Amino acid sequence: MAEPIALTALALDAAFGWPRRLYRHIGHPVGLFARIIAACETRWNRPKRSDRRRRAFGVLTLLLLLIVAAGPAWAIQYGLLAFFGGWGWVGVAVLAWPALAQRSLFDHVRAVADELDRGDLPAARGAVGAIVGRDTATLDQAGVARAAIESLAESFCDGVAAPLFWLLLLGLPGIWAYKAVNTADSLIGHREARWRAFGWAAARSDDLANWIPARLSGVLICLAARGGWRVMGRDARRHASPNAGWPEAAMAGGLGLRLAGPVAYDGVVHDKPWIGDGRVDADAGDIDRALTIYLRACLFLWLIAGGTSWLL
Repeated sequence: MAEPIALTALALDAAFGWPRRLYRHIGHPVGLFARIIAACETRWNRPKRSDRRRRAFGVLTLLLLLIVAAGPAWAIQYGLLAFFGGWGWVGVAVLAWPALAQRSLFDHVRAVADELDRGDLPAARGAVGAIVGRDTATLDQAGVARAAIESLAESFCDGVAAPLFWLLLLGLPGIWAYKAVNTADSLIGHREARWRAFGWAAARSDDLANWIPARLSGVLICLAARGGWRVMGRDARRHASPNAGWPEAAMAGGLGLRLAGPVAYDGVVHDKPWIGDGRVDADAGDIDRALTIYLRACLFLWLIAGGTSWLL
């Protein structure tokens, strides 16, 4: 992709995010993936079926998603470049834009800090509940702040670095295939009995798709924070995910905080290990510092995208 497709997509996302007016009228493209997953899960993930069959249907669901995501993306990209020639890349960049989440991630995390600054803990719990899957009703101020920071670090990979990586590598089909896999993992790639077999393919595919981007994300956060290398090298593998621990440990080290630790899902507390060896009493100021690191890390991605376009 010799043209500045990635840079233009990044710029559009940074400037506009995904506008609310567009969301109200047409939703978001990943909504189509969610509807396909829900339909397949309802039809194929039945408790009476064996785990072997449910796993096979999960593989079929993922293949269907990839066909829906990558097939039209390839055809559209080919058509744009063939029909418009040297200007076709503009259309490709516009169609890649919704797959990035720089602006929306910043805005969602900033909203948590704003509520904490106002001293409105219930509202802060509600704001962080929009971006994390854990129980938030009983979180104190520090718990809310840590949850927001953890989500920011992990989503820097899932929402920005990984989509950009696949856009640079495989163009429009790559970025939308990644979004399909990542959406499937977020919805069905869980370890609970209901999802373990059916979501196996989604979870393993997401692990593979994020392997390089997660480690790149950790490096960029360490560079942006001007530290965090020791904690990332020591604690990244403590996370249950083979990938999420890298940016999360980098952020913990860069901020001098302890992240992760015990967390509740659906009323059940899971005794997860701590990542980092700093303070646990995070607050709105720590979220602000994390957002500054995040913006610097995003800037590094812009430089990578620009360098890649120049080299190609």
